[in-house]
Amino acid sequence: MKNSKEKIKRLVLLALFSALLIVMSYTPLGYLNIGPLAITFNVIPVALAAATLGPSGGAFVGAVFGITSFLQCLGIGGTSAMGVILFDISPLLTFVQRFFPRVLEGLLAGFIFKGMKKLTNNAVSCAVTGFATAFLNTALFMTTLILLFGNTDYIKDMVGGQNIIVFICSFVGINAVFEIISATLLTGGIGAALYKAKVVPQRIQKSGGKAK
Repeated sequence: MKNSKEKIKRLVLLALFSALLIVMSYTPLGYLNIGPLAITFNVIPVALAAATLGPSGGAFVGAVFGITSFLQCLGIGGTSAMGVILFDISPLLTFVQRFFPRVLEGLLAGFIFKGMKKLTNNAVSCAVTGFATAFLNTALFMTTLILLFGNTDYIKDMVGGQNIIVFICSFVGINAVFEIISATLLTGGIGAALYKAKVVPQRIQKSGGKAK
């Protein structure tokens, strides 16, 4: 009976974060488009899933994020200016670039949370997880962009002969900073509240040494 309740809790949270991410993806709540890139708030449900459901939960909601991101390349749920161009170059590589980094960021964020819980309390662990998720989102997105499309004229024109590191830092700019700040604060606050309300599965609550 206890295990059934824990499974129900897990499924409810998984459905909640997935639904929240989808709603954000199909409304202005999820993205603030600035030029070819966008400030992405969709990392927050991924971070919350990682902090309350572990690596598998983070990876699942990350996959939902990846699918919605790819659909934007087709003009579904908004339009990504960069995604449309990349899709014209290679639909397959565009899917890989949009989907797999988001799954990996959720997975890694879940492990980061598990590690942080052994060192500190839930609020700090959730905040660090939010920070890590937003950072990984940008880092993995840009890394796969350069690896998969770095030889295309589109990216070469953007780089313009700059050092790759300089290009990435200047390209993501304030977008990445704003994503990281918002994800850190909101994941820390909401995550701590979820733990305090005891809606997080006990298996996750009890992992680590200082869950307060």
